[in-house]
Amino acid sequence: MKNSIHFILQGKGGVGKSLIASLISDYIKTKEGSLAAFDTDQENTTFQSYKSLGVKPISLMTESRTIDAKNFDSLIVNLLENEHPAVVDNGANTFSPLMAYIVENDVFNMLAESGKKVFIHTIIGGGDNLDDTVNGFSSIAQSAQAPLVLWLNEYFGSTNTKKGPFLETPLFKNFSENIIGSVMLSARNPQTFGVDIKNMNKYRMTVSEAVDSDKFNIMEKQRIKMFGRDVFNQLDEIPFSAV
Repeated sequence: MKNSIHFILQGKGGVGKSLIASLISDYIKTKEGSLAAFDTDQENTTFQSYKSLGVKPISLMTESRTIDAKNFDSLIVNLLENEHPAVVDNGANTFSPLMAYIVENDVFNMLAESGKKVFIHTIIGGGDNLDDTVNGFSSIAQSAQAPLVLWLNEYFGSTNTKKGPFLETPLFKNFSENIIGSVMLSARNPQTFGVDIKNMNKYRMTVSEAVDSDKFNIMEKQRIKMFGRDVFNQLDEIPFSAV
């Protein structure tokens, strides 16, 4: 994970981007002992609220509340000057401008030429989010020149499409050479796991923090630990170092 940069990208809001940003950040910090985290979402500052991750906000808005694409320069400079593995969370409101900036400035190739390993983490959300997130995945996969990690979030429902499981669809297979792995956030009992993970998010805690916190009882900590272990084990199977 050294010299790696992880972009969390999906044009659809409310599908778990900040949760996933916190999970990959917690994973990297646990593995490497260090982390640089950035948040470009000024409308929803969820990722910035994870105090233990030391997330740095990147200001993109002008005083008139429009996005100044040149402000993305400060993000790229931070990524180039930083020596730690990095995670960048991006909001739905800045998704299109950031993607346009990345393509226009050939950002991923520039980062790679500077010795950085770039990965894109994108999300397929279940239930009512499925169609929009599938379209978002298609857009990202077509324009991004970096390895993809696919997260399947079943919190809001199944990620199965009309053609079957998403991982078996022609769309997925069309881009499978660029996808180095996937992580399934499986549907769990909403009265136990669901409530505990929701509260962990409400308190803006990582899995590591939650299992050490007095805000959860021993059974709640056990379920959070199981959830985190499942995610971390899936991340262990992704060949980040081989890219």
